[in-house]
Amino acid sequence: MEETLSSTNTYTKQQWIAEQAREHPERVFTSLHHLIDGEWMREAYRRTRKDGATGIDGVSAADYEKDLEANLDDLLGRMKSGRYFAPPVRRHYIPKADGTKRPLGIPTFEDKVAQRAILMLLEPIYETDFLTCSYGFRPGRSAHDALYALRTGIMEQRQRWVIDADISKYFDSISHTHLRSFLDLRIKDGVVRRMIDKWLKAGVLEEGAVHRPVAGTPQGGVMTP
Repeated sequence: MEETLSSTNTYTKQQWIAEQAREHPERVFTSLHHLIDGEWMREAYRRTRKDGATGIDGVSAADYEKDLEANLDDLLGRMKSGRYFAPPVRRHYIPKADGTKRPLGIPTFEDKVAQRAILMLLEPIYETDFLTCSYGFRPGRSAHDALYALRTGIMEQRQRWVIDADISKYFDSISHTHLRSFLDLRIKDGVVRRMIDKWLKAGVLEEGAVHRPVAGTPQGGVMTP
């Protein structure tokens, strides 16, 4: 799907959110969900990857697109009314360089669209807080950009050491209580917070059983980072 007028309108709304966040760094946003409309949902769909693995319902992007407008309208209604049900993610493991495996949670395609819609509200707010030296999961920035900045810094400052640090099983150990307290500092929109809580409680489907951990968030979802 090519960029349309909805892309422009959505960008304008995101710019407004960013301006509010930048001009009022202590502001707590209590009303954001009114910005989500049909155009916003179509843009969320456009930005969602279409070639990813399917979730527990087996519905692909092509399947979802067959009745796209009706599906998006229905999804929007369920999100705003509180009727949206966040399905468990499908567990999948990918090998890591050290021989261990990284657990990924694969949401359904519709859930990816819903996550993208909420992410599009939050991203302009938190982007204003990041330093230019931060690259992870940020729009318009890639691992290659980070490597280029690292190489440039080393060459210009004649550094001799690079320290690589990682938090073991970080996504698996995130405290839901701490995460909610962190969100309270900036986000108190009821619709947005309800959706996030549903994703935290959705659980993981593995070997035919659904597990609902009391901590952590599955890697692989749009909203996870």
